[in-house]
Amino acid sequence: MKAAVYRGVNRIEYEDVPVPEIGPDEILVRIAACGLCQSDIKKILYPLYEPPRIFGHEMAGVIERAGPDVQACRPGDRVAVMHHIPCLRCGCCLREDYSLCKMFKELTTTAGFIPSGGGFAQFIRVPGHIVRHGVIPIPGNVSFEEATFVEPVNCCLKAVRKAGVAAGDRVLVVGAGPMGLLFVQILKFLGAVPFVSEPLAARRDKALELGVEGTFDPSESRFAEALRDATGGLGPDLVLLAVPHLRACECAFSSARPGGKILFFAEFPEEVSIPVRPNLLYRSEITLLGSYSSSFKLQGLSADIVFNRRINVRALLSREFPLARLAEAVDLALHPAKDTLKIVIRPWPGWVQQLVCE
Repeated sequence: MKAAVYRGVNRIEYEDVPVPEIGPDEILVRIAACGLCQSDIKKILYPLYEPPRIFGHEMAGVIERAGPDVQACRPGDRVAVMHHIPCLRCGCCLREDYSLCKMFKELTTTAGFIPSGGGFAQFIRVPGHIVRHGVIPIPGNVSFEEATFVEPVNCCLKAVRKAGVAAGDRVLVVGAGPMGLLFVQILKFLGAVPFVSEPLAARRDKALELGVEGTFDPSESRFAEALRDATGGLGPDLVLLAVPHLRACECAFSSARPGGKILFFAEFPEEVSIPVRPNLLYRSEITLLGSYSSSFKLQGLSADIVFNRRINVRALLSREFPLARLAEAVDLALHPAKDTLKIVIRPWPGWVQQLVCE
């Protein structure tokens, strides 16, 4: 099969690799579509993992083969696949801190080499534990491209749940890229009042199209004043950092209302540190939070939101690339055009075209 293999920092090679062998309780999935996530880009650009690896984790496809012990699904089923599933029995899982579970961090789907998701390949092997708990049937009227959003929607839901967002809360989303615009829609779905801080005019316009309450250019001199005016004179109840930039951090600390919250959602490069004035937290009683990855508990709700189109994920789809052009897709994500939002990789372009449902 073909795969886009990580061979070192900023080196992706389009190669022939063996189709993974499956065990009795495992399945082989033919990948129809895989979303390009900022975490994939980070893994490609920084020396965080030893090569060779095959990344990609926002996956949807069709079951090609199933082991004899597999009962819940069968070849031909259209499925979204969660690349991580927690053990469901350790101390972290019992506290519902699923993404901190050791198994969650170590057990994953794979297309070969060191298991690393594998969605940037034509086939993946799905371990038995994930077959039992992380394979989600896709309804016939939902495209594979839409189904790739189940995992990122889960991540956003987990973050807003962790922040305790309630109906009527004013929330500033810093960054209106694909994840920021997912946040906007999920916040509206939950009854909150979203605002966006974004330097790119085209993305501010897209946020308005998706129903955001107001948009702000952080480079404008009246940014802080305009935001306070729009949020009742206090500032937002919650600031969600959806981009890993120091300017975004400055925006968050200068924007949250007294007694408000700041949630770090985007992952920063390891060498980045942020100066924090302790008295700002102390005197203004600001709560700092972090939210990493998805929650097993929200898997069903995430699928429901995407499959029943309770939010419009199709409005975020902007470009598709074949697997051989993954490096080009990464470069576009790093240097977005005016209309660049969510990029999807399609390992089998002709085959996928035949299976996409309208």
